[in-house]
Amino acid sequence: MRHGDIVEGVITRVEFPNRGIMEVDGERVITKNVLPGQTVSVRVLKKRSNHYEGNVLEVIKKADYEREDCCEHYPACGGCLYQSMPYDMQLELKRAQVKKLIDDAYPEEYTFGPIHPSPSSSAYRNKMEFSFGDLVKDGPLTLGLHKRATTYDVISVTNCQIVDEDFRTVLRTVLEFYENRDIAYYRKTTHEGFLRHLLVRKSAFTGQMLVALVTASGGMEYDELAKYLELDKLCGELTSKCYTGTLTGFLHILNDSLADVVQSDRTTILHGTDVIEEKLLGLSFKITPFSFFQTNSKGAEVLYSVARDFIGDTANQTVFDLYSGTGTIAQIAASVAKKCIGVEIVEEAVVAARENARLNGITNCEFIAGDVLKVIDTIEEKPDMIILDPPRDGIHPKALPKIINYGVSNIVYISCKPSSLARDLVYFHAAGYRIRRIECVDMFPNTANVETVCLLSKGSTMSSGHRLWTDRSEAETVKSQKLRVEFSLEDMDT
Repeated sequence: MRHGDIVEGVITRVEFPNRGIMEVDGERVITKNVLPGQTVSVRVLKKRSNHYEGNVLEVIKKADYEREDCCEHYPACGGCLYQSMPYDMQLELKRAQVKKLIDDAYPEEYTFGPIHPSPSSSAYRNKMEFSFGDLVKDGPLTLGLHKRATTYDVISVTNCQIVDEDFRTVLRTVLEFYENRDIAYYRKTTHEGFLRHLLVRKSAFTGQMLVALVTASGGMEYDELAKYLELDKLCGELTSKCYTGTLTGFLHILNDSLADVVQSDRTTILHGTDVIEEKLLGLSFKITPFSFFQTNSKGAEVLYSVARDFIGDTANQTVFDLYSGTGTIAQIAASVAKKCIGVEIVEEAVVAARENARLNGITNCEFIAGDVLKVIDTIEEKPDMIILDPPRDGIHPKALPKIINYGVSNIVYISCKPSSLARDLVYFHAAGYRIRRIECVDMFPNTANVETVCLLSKGSTMSSGHRLWTDRSEAETVKSQKLRVEFSLEDMDT
Protein backbone atom coordinates (compact mmCIF):
# COMPACT_ATOMS: atom_id res chain seq x y z
CA MET A 1 0.00 0.00 0.00
CA ARG A 2 1.05 3.55 -0.69
CA HIS A 3 0.13 6.97 0.61
CA GLY A 4 -3.24 7.97 -0.81
CA ASP A 5 -4.43 4.45 -1.65
CA ILE A 6 -8.07 3.74 -0.80
CA VAL A 7 -8.70 0.31 0.71
CA GLU A 8 -11.79 -1.48 1.99
CA GLY A 9 -12.20 -3.98 4.79
CA VAL A 10 -14.09 -5.11 7.88
CA ILE A 11 -13.15 -3.75 11.31
CA THR A 12 -12.27 -6.85 13.33
CA ARG A 13 -11.68 -5.11 16.67
CA VAL A 14 -11.39 -1.66 18.26
CA GLU A 15 -8.58 -0.98 20.73
CA PHE A 16 -8.58 1.78 23.34
CA PRO A 17 -9.52 4.51 22.90
CA ASN A 18 -10.88 4.48 19.33
CA ARG A 19 -8.45 2.65 17.04
CA GLY A 20 -10.18 0.27 14.65
CA ILE A 21 -8.15 -2.63 13.22
CA MET A 22 -8.74 -4.26 9.83
CA GLU A 23 -6.71 -6.61 7.65
CA VAL A 24 -6.13 -5.84 3.97
CA ASP A 25 -4.09 -8.31 1.91
CA GLY A 26 -2.38 -9.53 5.05
CA GLU A 27 -1.50 -6.02 6.22
CA ARG A 28 -2.89 -4.38 9.34
CA VAL A 29 -4.61 -1.01 8.82
CA ILE A 30 -5.59 1.22 11.76
CA THR A 31 -8.23 3.93 11.55
CA LYS A 32 -10.22 5.97 14.06
CA ASN A 33 -13.92 6.48 14.72
CA VAL A 34 -15.23 3.08 13.64
CA LEU A 35 -17.02 0.16 15.27
CA PRO A 36 -16.33 -3.60 15.23
CA GLY A 37 -18.09 -5.31 12.33
CA GLN A 38 -18.37 -2.24 10.13
CA THR A 39 -17.20 -2.44 6.51
CA VAL A 40 -15.33 0.78 5.74
CA SER A 41 -13.23 2.45 3.10
CA VAL A 42 -10.00 4.05 4.32
CA ARG A 43 -7.47 6.38 2.71
CA VAL A 44 -3.94 5.25 3.61
CA LEU A 45 -1.84 8.08 5.09
CA LYS A 46 1.14 6.58 6.92
CA LYS A 47 3.24 3.42 7.02
CA ARG A 48 4.53 2.31 10.40
CA SER A 49 6.90 -0.51 11.22
CA ASN A 50 4.17 -3.16 11.45
CA HIS A 51 0.99 -1.48 10.22
CA TYR A 52 -0.56 1.28 8.15
CA GLU A 53 -2.65 4.24 9.34
CA GLY A 54 -5.45 6.00 7.52
CA ASN A 55 -8.62 8.05 7.73
CA VAL A 56 -12.02 6.48 7.29
CA LEU A 57 -13.81 7.87 4.25
CA GLU A 58 -17.09 5.99 4.41
CA VAL A 59 -18.93 3.32 6.36
CA ILE A 60 -19.93 1.08 3.47
CA LYS A 61 -21.96 -1.29 5.65
CA LYS A 62 -23.00 -0.93 9.25
CA ALA A 63 -22.45 -3.69 11.78
CA ASP A 64 -25.45 -5.99 12.26
CA TYR A 65 -26.02 -4.84 15.85
CA GLU A 66 -26.11 -1.08 15.21
CA ARG A 67 -29.21 0.77 16.40
CA GLU A 68 -31.12 3.16 14.19
CA ASP A 69 -32.74 5.18 17.00
CA CYS A 70 -29.66 7.27 17.71
CA CYS A 71 -29.28 10.91 18.60
CA GLU A 72 -30.07 13.05 15.55
CA HIS A 73 -26.55 14.53 15.65
CA TYR A 74 -24.86 11.11 15.37
CA PRO A 75 -22.49 10.29 13.69
CA ALA A 76 -21.56 13.83 12.57
CA CYS A 77 -21.01 15.03 16.15
CA GLY A 78 -17.68 14.03 17.66
CA GLY A 79 -19.07 13.59 21.16
CA CYS A 80 -20.35 9.99 21.16
CA LEU A 81 -18.40 7.31 19.31
CA TYR A 82 -20.49 4.32 20.45
CA GLN A 83 -23.94 5.90 20.12
CA SER A 84 -25.28 3.19 17.77
CA MET A 85 -23.93 0.27 19.82
CA PRO A 86 -26.27 -1.35 22.39
CA TYR A 87 -25.16 -0.41 25.89
CA ASP A 88 -24.37 -3.95 27.05
CA MET A 89 -22.03 -4.30 24.06
CA GLN A 90 -20.36 -1.00 24.93
CA LEU A 91 -19.62 -2.34 28.40
CA GLU A 92 -18.24 -5.60 27.05
CA LEU A 93 -16.02 -3.75 24.57
CA LYS A 94 -14.60 -1.35 27.16
CA ARG A 95 -13.85 -4.12 29.63
CA ALA A 96 -12.03 -6.11 26.94
CA GLN A 97 -10.03 -3.04 25.88
CA VAL A 98 -8.84 -2.32 29.40
CA LYS A 99 -7.98 -5.96 30.08
CA LYS A 100 -5.86 -6.13 26.93
CA LEU A 101 -3.92 -3.03 27.98
CA ILE A 102 -3.23 -4.46 31.44
CA ASP A 103 -2.39 -7.92 30.08
CA ASP A 104 0.17 -6.41 27.70
CA ALA A 105 1.83 -4.43 30.49
CA TYR A 106 1.57 -6.72 33.51
CA PRO A 107 3.49 -10.03 33.48
CA GLU A 108 1.56 -11.98 36.14
CA GLU A 109 -1.95 -13.28 36.71
CA TYR A 110 -4.35 -10.98 38.49
CA THR A 111 -8.05 -10.65 39.30
CA PHE A 112 -9.97 -8.63 36.71
CA GLY A 113 -13.48 -8.03 37.97
CA PRO A 114 -16.66 -6.84 36.28
CA ILE A 115 -17.35 -3.51 34.64
CA HIS A 116 -19.97 -1.48 36.47
CA PRO A 117 -22.53 0.27 34.26
CA SER A 118 -23.56 3.88 34.63
CA PRO A 119 -26.95 4.20 36.37
CA SER A 120 -28.11 5.96 33.20
CA SER A 121 -26.73 5.71 29.67
CA SER A 122 -28.32 9.02 28.58
CA ALA A 123 -28.78 12.49 30.11
CA TYR A 124 -26.00 11.68 32.58
CA ARG A 125 -23.59 14.61 32.24
CA ASN A 126 -23.56 17.38 34.85
CA LYS A 127 -21.22 19.68 32.92
CA MET A 128 -20.88 20.77 29.29
CA GLU A 129 -18.60 23.22 27.54
CA PHE A 130 -20.29 24.23 24.29
CA SER A 131 -18.31 26.09 21.62
CA PHE A 132 -19.43 28.99 19.42
CA GLY A 133 -18.47 28.67 15.75
CA ASP A 134 -19.91 27.73 12.39
CA LEU A 135 -20.53 24.46 10.58
CA VAL A 136 -19.18 25.75 7.27
CA LYS A 137 -16.71 28.57 6.76
CA ASP A 138 -18.43 31.94 7.19
CA GLY A 139 -21.75 30.16 7.66
CA PRO A 140 -24.47 30.92 10.24
CA LEU A 141 -23.50 31.01 13.91
CA THR A 142 -23.54 27.63 15.66
CA LEU A 143 -23.24 26.63 19.32
CA GLY A 144 -22.45 23.09 20.36
CA LEU A 145 -19.74 20.47 19.83
CA HIS A 146 -17.06 19.96 17.23
CA LYS A 147 -17.85 17.87 14.19
CA ARG A 148 -16.13 14.49 14.28
CA ALA A 149 -12.53 14.48 13.04
CA THR A 150 -12.49 18.25 12.47
CA THR A 151 -10.81 21.10 14.30
CA TYR A 152 -12.96 24.07 13.40
CA ASP A 153 -16.48 22.95 12.39
CA VAL A 154 -19.07 23.21 15.18
CA ILE A 155 -22.49 21.50 15.21
CA SER A 156 -25.40 23.06 17.13
CA VAL A 157 -26.32 20.05 19.27
CA THR A 158 -29.75 21.34 20.22
CA ASN A 159 -30.98 17.80 20.94
CA CYS A 160 -27.85 16.26 22.49
CA GLN A 161 -28.81 13.07 24.35
CA ILE A 162 -26.04 12.83 26.97
CA VAL A 163 -27.50 15.87 28.77
CA ASP A 164 -31.01 16.55 30.00
CA GLU A 165 -33.56 18.99 28.61
CA ASP A 166 -32.35 21.84 30.82
CA PHE A 167 -28.96 21.88 29.05
CA ARG A 168 -30.67 21.80 25.68
CA THR A 169 -33.00 24.66 26.66
CA VAL A 170 -30.11 26.84 27.76
CA LEU A 171 -28.21 26.12 24.54
CA ARG A 172 -31.20 26.91 22.33
CA THR A 173 -32.04 30.10 24.22
CA VAL A 174 -28.51 31.52 24.10
CA LEU A 175 -28.09 30.55 20.43
CA GLU A 176 -31.40 32.15 19.50
CA PHE A 177 -30.40 35.30 21.39
CA TYR A 178 -27.21 35.73 19.31
CA GLU A 179 -28.35 34.43 15.92
CA ASN A 180 -29.87 37.77 14.90
CA ARG A 181 -27.12 39.94 16.38
CA ASP A 182 -23.99 40.94 14.50
CA ILE A 183 -21.51 39.55 17.01
CA ALA A 184 -18.66 37.40 15.80
CA TYR A 185 -17.46 34.23 17.43
CA TYR A 186 -13.81 33.97 18.43
CA ARG A 187 -11.69 32.51 15.63
CA LYS A 188 -8.77 30.38 16.77
CA THR A 189 -6.73 31.10 13.65
CA THR A 190 -6.88 34.92 13.73
CA HIS A 191 -7.62 35.41 17.46
CA GLU A 192 -10.41 37.80 16.58
CA GLY A 193 -14.04 37.80 17.66
CA PHE A 194 -16.00 37.81 20.90
CA LEU A 195 -18.09 34.70 21.63
CA ARG A 196 -16.05 31.69 22.78
CA HIS A 197 -17.93 29.15 24.91
CA LEU A 198 -21.06 28.46 26.90
CA LEU A 199 -20.41 26.60 30.16
CA VAL A 200 -23.32 24.84 31.87
CA ARG A 201 -23.17 22.90 35.14
CA LYS A 202 -26.12 21.24 36.85
CA SER A 203 -26.40 19.17 39.99
CA ALA A 204 -28.03 15.79 39.43
CA PHE A 205 -29.31 15.66 43.01
CA THR A 206 -30.29 19.26 43.82
CA GLY A 207 -31.15 20.51 40.32
CA GLN A 208 -29.17 23.73 40.84
CA MET A 209 -27.65 25.11 37.64
CA LEU A 210 -24.87 27.53 36.65
CA VAL A 211 -24.64 29.13 33.22
CA ALA A 212 -21.52 31.01 32.14
CA LEU A 213 -20.94 32.91 28.91
CA VAL A 214 -17.24 32.82 28.00
CA THR A 215 -15.99 35.61 25.74
CA ALA A 216 -12.87 37.45 24.67
CA SER A 217 -12.46 41.14 25.42
CA GLY A 218 -14.84 43.18 23.35
CA GLY A 219 -14.54 46.70 24.68
CA MET A 220 -17.79 46.24 26.61
CA GLU A 221 -18.26 47.18 30.27
CA TYR A 222 -19.87 44.53 32.44
CA ASP A 223 -22.95 46.56 33.31
CA GLU A 224 -23.38 47.29 29.60
CA LEU A 225 -22.96 43.60 28.89
CA ALA A 226 -25.72 42.74 31.36
CA LYS A 227 -27.99 45.32 29.75
CA TYR A 228 -27.04 44.12 26.27
CA LEU A 229 -27.93 40.54 27.21
CA GLU A 230 -31.33 41.70 28.55
CA LEU A 231 -30.35 39.65 31.57
CA ASP A 232 -33.64 39.80 33.47
CA LYS A 233 -35.59 38.66 30.41
CA LEU A 234 -33.07 35.95 29.54
CA CYS A 235 -32.94 34.56 33.06
CA GLY A 236 -36.71 34.70 33.25
CA GLU A 237 -36.93 32.64 30.08
CA LEU A 238 -34.38 30.17 31.36
CA THR A 239 -36.05 29.80 34.73
CA SER A 240 -39.48 29.25 33.24
CA LYS A 241 -38.24 26.79 30.63
CA CYS A 242 -36.04 24.66 32.92
CA TYR A 243 -38.36 21.81 33.68
CA THR A 244 -36.43 20.12 36.46
CA GLY A 245 -33.69 22.50 37.57
CA THR A 246 -33.28 25.98 39.02
CA LEU A 247 -30.98 28.59 37.52
CA THR A 248 -28.94 29.81 40.50
CA GLY A 249 -26.26 31.77 38.67
CA PHE A 250 -25.49 33.47 35.37
CA LEU A 251 -21.83 34.45 34.90
CA HIS A 252 -19.60 36.25 32.42
CA ILE A 253 -16.11 34.77 32.08
CA LEU A 254 -13.47 36.82 30.31
CA ASN A 255 -10.92 34.64 28.51
CA ASP A 256 -8.24 36.25 26.34
CA SER A 257 -6.04 33.16 26.23
CA LEU A 258 -4.82 32.18 22.77
CA ALA A 259 -5.41 28.52 23.62
CA ASP A 260 -8.76 26.95 22.80
CA VAL A 261 -9.61 26.16 26.41
CA VAL A 262 -12.25 27.35 28.85
CA GLN A 263 -10.44 29.36 31.48
CA SER A 264 -10.99 32.61 33.35
CA ASP A 265 -8.99 35.81 33.30
CA ARG A 266 -11.86 37.36 35.22
CA THR A 267 -15.27 36.12 36.29
CA THR A 268 -18.22 38.42 36.92
CA ILE A 269 -21.45 37.28 38.56
CA LEU A 270 -24.26 38.81 36.53
CA HIS A 271 -27.07 37.06 38.38
CA GLY A 272 -27.30 34.95 41.52
CA THR A 273 -24.23 33.08 42.69
CA ASP A 274 -21.25 31.19 41.24
CA VAL A 275 -21.80 28.02 43.29
CA ILE A 276 -24.08 25.01 43.08
CA GLU A 277 -24.38 22.16 45.55
CA GLU A 278 -24.09 18.47 44.67
CA LYS A 279 -24.57 15.42 46.88
CA LEU A 280 -22.69 12.12 46.70
CA LEU A 281 -22.98 9.17 49.07
CA GLY A 282 -24.59 11.33 51.75
CA LEU A 283 -21.98 14.11 51.52
CA SER A 284 -22.48 17.63 50.16
CA PHE A 285 -20.10 19.38 47.77
CA LYS A 286 -20.03 22.98 46.60
CA ILE A 287 -19.05 23.27 42.94
CA THR A 288 -17.82 26.42 41.19
CA PRO A 289 -17.46 26.89 37.41
CA PHE A 290 -13.96 25.42 37.33
CA SER A 291 -14.12 22.90 40.16
CA PHE A 292 -12.89 19.44 39.24
CA PHE A 293 -15.83 17.12 39.77
CA GLN A 294 -16.81 13.89 38.07
CA THR A 295 -19.06 14.76 35.12
CA ASN A 296 -21.47 11.88 35.85
CA SER A 297 -22.78 12.42 39.40
CA LYS A 298 -24.73 9.18 39.73
CA GLY A 299 -21.91 7.27 38.06
CA ALA A 300 -19.50 8.89 40.54
CA GLU A 301 -21.42 7.26 43.37
CA VAL A 302 -20.75 3.90 41.74
CA LEU A 303 -17.08 4.75 41.18
CA TYR A 304 -16.48 5.91 44.74
CA SER A 305 -18.39 2.95 46.16
CA VAL A 306 -15.99 0.64 44.30
CA ALA A 307 -13.03 2.71 45.51
CA ARG A 308 -14.30 2.63 49.10
CA ASP A 309 -14.63 -1.15 48.86
CA PHE A 310 -11.03 -1.38 47.58
CA ILE A 311 -9.79 0.93 50.35
CA GLY A 312 -11.26 -1.41 52.97
CA ASP A 313 -10.63 -1.03 56.70
CA THR A 314 -8.36 1.92 57.43
CA ALA A 315 -9.22 2.41 61.10
CA ASN A 316 -6.38 4.19 62.93
CA GLN A 317 -4.55 4.71 59.62
CA THR A 318 -3.33 7.83 57.86
CA VAL A 319 -4.43 7.94 54.22
CA PHE A 320 -2.84 10.09 51.52
CA ASP A 321 -5.19 11.14 48.70
CA LEU A 322 -2.82 12.33 45.99
CA TYR A 323 -4.32 14.37 43.13
CA SER A 324 -7.30 14.94 45.40
CA GLY A 325 -9.29 17.48 43.35
CA THR A 326 -12.11 18.89 45.48
CA GLY A 327 -11.50 16.23 48.11
CA THR A 328 -14.35 13.87 47.27
CA ILE A 329 -12.46 10.62 47.82
CA ALA A 330 -10.60 11.91 50.86
CA GLN A 331 -13.84 12.81 52.58
CA ILE A 332 -15.35 9.44 51.76
CA ALA A 333 -12.25 7.68 53.13
CA ALA A 334 -12.11 9.94 56.20
CA SER A 335 -15.14 8.26 57.75
CA VAL A 336 -13.10 5.06 58.22
CA ALA A 337 -9.60 6.51 58.73
CA LYS A 338 -7.67 8.26 61.47
CA LYS A 339 -6.70 11.07 59.10
CA CYS A 340 -6.72 11.89 55.40
CA ILE A 341 -4.27 14.25 53.71
CA GLY A 342 -5.15 15.43 50.22
CA VAL A 343 -2.70 17.02 47.80
CA GLU A 344 -3.90 18.92 44.72
CA ILE A 345 -2.11 21.36 42.41
CA VAL A 346 -5.20 23.48 41.60
CA GLU A 347 -5.57 25.99 44.43
CA GLU A 348 -9.26 26.67 43.72
CA ALA A 349 -9.96 22.94 44.12
CA VAL A 350 -8.13 22.90 47.46
CA VAL A 351 -10.16 25.86 48.71
CA ALA A 352 -13.32 24.02 47.65
CA ALA A 353 -12.12 20.81 49.34
CA ARG A 354 -11.60 22.59 52.65
CA GLU A 355 -15.02 24.25 52.39
CA ASN A 356 -16.66 20.93 51.50
CA ALA A 357 -15.05 19.21 54.49
CA ARG A 358 -16.32 22.01 56.76
CA LEU A 359 -19.77 21.71 55.16
CA ASN A 360 -19.85 17.97 55.92
CA GLY A 361 -18.52 18.35 59.46
CA ILE A 362 -15.37 16.35 58.65
CA THR A 363 -12.47 17.34 60.91
CA ASN A 364 -9.87 14.68 60.12
CA CYS A 365 -9.09 15.87 56.57
CA GLU A 366 -6.22 18.17 55.63
CA PHE A 367 -5.80 19.56 52.11
CA ILE A 368 -2.53 20.94 50.75
CA ALA A 369 -2.17 22.99 47.57
CA GLY A 370 0.81 22.11 45.40
CA ASP A 371 2.41 19.69 42.98
CA VAL A 372 2.45 16.11 44.31
CA LEU A 373 6.05 15.78 43.11
CA LYS A 374 7.17 18.54 45.49
CA VAL A 375 4.61 18.53 48.28
CA ILE A 376 5.14 14.97 49.47
CA ASP A 377 8.72 15.91 50.35
CA THR A 378 7.40 18.45 52.86
CA ILE A 379 4.79 16.32 54.65
CA GLU A 380 6.15 15.09 57.97
CA GLU A 381 3.51 12.42 58.46
CA LYS A 382 3.84 9.08 56.72
CA PRO A 383 0.90 7.31 55.09
CA ASP A 384 -0.38 3.86 55.94
CA MET A 385 -2.30 3.79 52.65
CA ILE A 386 -2.25 5.84 49.43
CA ILE A 387 -5.08 6.70 47.03
CA LEU A 388 -4.07 7.92 43.58
CA ASP A 389 -6.43 9.68 41.16
CA PRO A 390 -4.05 11.39 38.71
CA PRO A 391 -4.95 13.34 35.56
CA ARG A 392 -5.20 11.58 32.19
CA ASP A 393 -1.44 11.45 31.64
CA GLY A 394 -0.93 9.46 34.82
CA ILE A 395 1.67 9.98 37.55
CA HIS A 396 4.73 12.13 36.91
CA PRO A 397 7.71 9.78 36.40
CA LYS A 398 9.71 11.57 39.11
CA ALA A 399 6.83 11.33 41.59
CA LEU A 400 6.47 7.56 41.17
CA PRO A 401 9.65 6.60 43.10
CA LYS A 402 8.67 8.91 45.95
CA ILE A 403 5.21 7.37 46.17
CA ILE A 404 6.53 3.83 45.96
CA ASN A 405 9.25 4.39 48.53
CA TYR A 406 6.67 5.10 51.24
CA GLY A 407 6.32 1.32 51.19
CA VAL A 408 2.63 1.27 52.13
CA SER A 409 0.94 -2.11 52.04
CA ASN A 410 -1.94 -1.05 49.78
CA ILE A 411 -2.41 1.54 47.03
CA VAL A 412 -5.72 2.28 45.30
CA TYR A 413 -5.14 3.75 41.82
CA ILE A 414 -8.15 5.35 40.10
CA SER A 415 -7.47 6.00 36.42
CA CYS A 416 -9.46 7.87 33.78
CA LYS A 417 -7.06 6.68 31.07
CA PRO A 418 -6.23 2.97 31.23
CA SER A 419 -3.18 3.26 28.96
CA SER A 420 -1.59 5.61 31.52
CA LEU A 421 -2.42 3.10 34.27
CA ALA A 422 -0.84 0.29 32.25
CA ARG A 423 2.34 2.32 31.81
CA ASP A 424 2.58 3.13 35.54
CA LEU A 425 1.94 -0.50 36.51
CA VAL A 426 5.33 -1.40 35.01
CA TYR A 427 7.01 0.67 37.71
CA PHE A 428 4.81 -0.61 40.51
CA HIS A 429 5.47 -4.21 39.49
CA ALA A 430 9.23 -3.62 39.34
CA ALA A 431 9.03 -2.22 42.87
CA GLY A 432 7.31 -5.32 44.23
CA TYR A 433 3.65 -4.29 44.07
CA ARG A 434 1.12 -6.76 42.73
CA ILE A 435 -2.39 -6.29 41.39
CA ARG A 436 -5.00 -7.70 43.74
CA ARG A 437 -8.11 -6.49 41.90
CA ILE A 438 -9.09 -4.37 38.94
CA GLU A 439 -12.61 -3.24 38.10
CA CYS A 440 -13.93 -0.75 35.54
CA VAL A 441 -16.72 1.78 35.99
CA ASP A 442 -18.40 3.22 32.92
CA MET A 443 -18.72 6.92 33.69
CA PHE A 444 -19.06 7.95 30.05
CA PRO A 445 -21.71 5.91 28.18
CA ASN A 446 -21.68 6.16 24.38
CA THR A 447 -18.08 7.45 24.40
CA ALA A 448 -14.75 5.62 24.27
CA ASN A 449 -13.73 6.59 27.82
CA VAL A 450 -13.91 4.51 30.98
CA GLU A 451 -12.68 4.69 34.59
CA THR A 452 -10.55 1.90 36.09
CA VAL A 453 -9.95 1.17 39.77
CA CYS A 454 -6.88 -0.91 40.68
CA LEU A 455 -5.88 -2.25 44.10
CA LEU A 456 -2.13 -2.80 44.44
CA SER A 457 -0.58 -4.64 47.38
CA LYS A 458 3.05 -4.96 48.36
CA GLY A 459 4.26 -8.34 47.14
CA SER A 460 6.67 -10.75 48.76
CA THR A 461 9.54 -9.47 46.60
CA MET A 462 9.32 -5.99 48.15
CA SER A 463 12.16 -5.55 50.62
CA SER A 464 11.65 -4.22 54.13
CA GLY A 465 13.52 -1.11 53.08
CA HIS A 466 10.72 -0.21 50.64
CA ARG A 467 13.15 0.65 47.84
CA LEU A 468 12.30 1.26 44.20
CA TRP A 469 15.68 0.17 42.80
CA THR A 470 19.26 0.52 43.97
CA ASP A 471 21.56 0.13 41.02
CA ARG A 472 21.88 1.10 37.39
CA SER A 473 20.99 -2.35 36.04
CA GLU A 474 17.63 -2.37 37.85
CA ALA A 475 16.83 1.14 36.65
CA GLU A 476 17.70 0.23 33.06
CA THR A 477 15.53 -2.89 33.28
CA VAL A 478 12.52 -0.88 34.40
CA LYS A 479 13.21 1.78 31.76
CA SER A 480 13.35 -0.93 29.09
CA GLN A 481 10.05 -2.41 30.30
CA LYS A 482 8.43 1.04 30.24
CA LEU A 483 9.62 1.74 26.72
CA ARG A 484 8.24 -1.58 25.49
CA VAL A 485 4.85 -0.81 27.00
CA GLU A 486 4.83 2.71 25.57
CA PHE A 487 5.70 1.31 22.14
CA SER A 488 2.88 -1.22 22.30
CA LEU A 489 0.46 1.54 23.34
CA GLU A 490 1.58 4.01 20.69
CA ASP A 491 -1.40 3.35 18.47
CA MET A 492 -3.90 3.52 21.31
CA ASP A 493 -2.93 6.81 22.97
CA THR A 494 -4.27 10.17 21.93
